[in-house]
Amino acid sequence: MTPFDTLTDLPTQLCQPPVRDLAWTLLSPPLLDSTPLPQRHPLSASRWSRKPDLLADWLRGLDADSGALQQWLAQSSVRRLGLYYERLWQFALNAAPDVDVLAANLPIRQQGHTLGELDLLLRDEQGVHHLELAFKLYLGPQQAGGEDQAHWLGPGSHDRLDLKLAHLCQHQLPLSAGSQALSVLAELDIQQAQAALWLAGYLFYPWRDGCEAPQGANPQHLRGRWLHRRDWAEFVSHPAAGYWQPLPRQAWLAPARLANTVPYTPAQLEQWLAALPAQANAQLLVRLVESPTGDWLEAERAFLLNDHWPDQAI
Repeated sequence: MTPFDTLTDLPTQLCQPPVRDLAWTLLSPPLLDSTPLPQRHPLSASRWSRKPDLLADWLRGLDADSGALQQWLAQSSVRRLGLYYERLWQFALNAAPDVDVLAANLPIRQQGHTLGELDLLLRDEQGVHHLELAFKLYLGPQQAGGEDQAHWLGPGSHDRLDLKLAHLCQHQLPLSAGSQALSVLAELDIQQAQAALWLAGYLFYPWRDGCEAPQGANPQHLRGRWLHRRDWAEFVSHPAAGYWQPLPRQAWLAPARLANTVPYTPAQLEQWLAALPAQANAQLLVRLVESPTGDWLEAERAFLLNDHWPDQAI
């Protein structure tokens, strides 16, 4: 599903957190392999897709000196993960050979009212493309059937996989073909754009019994587990190498890597849990294992939910 299957391990080899997030953004598989409208990797027609080693060299160069990426990210103070994900794509596409970024977050208006924004307009050897990008985390059901996309909820229980796909395919993607957008595109010397989406992220399965993957899921999708607070003691009683610790929201993209530091001890984790309010928002934890080089690498991730989730919106 991506042109870079040979580079899937590269993010774990990089040291700088934003560079690792950038590599993950470009290399991670999509959540779905079947969508109502076309799905297209933004770099599918780039020279990087034909010669992945060129992309690997570029990413390793950024890891050695991440100044350009840091400066790009510093231009925006928005901390939402979805917008951070878009900014990483914009940086890469502006640097990619034979890809021209024509516009990003282009507003489409009608009589002063904003109908929406086009995430990306780019030109490559296959033409002009309107791309909608999304990073999402969805948790599967405990009782209902996992095949139904409507049963996969965001960690805040406000978002649903089926609704996100419907919004992408029924509103955001058709936006570039509407009369209001065509006049805006004409100002950019664009007659029409091919619309496609790219949806990345993780699917989290309920601990103990799991569930079926949602309809259309990519067999290679990234995954984790989720559980309620009341089940945590039993969950960690099952032997597993390494140590669990919470992961800050801004670090939810690439698999975690700790260098020159050590993970939480079990006692520290217990202190953190004791201080966590009973109705706290969803917390993402990772199990870290020590690598041969002495760094601590993510082995798995799990969402910890309050005991009323999803009945109580958090």
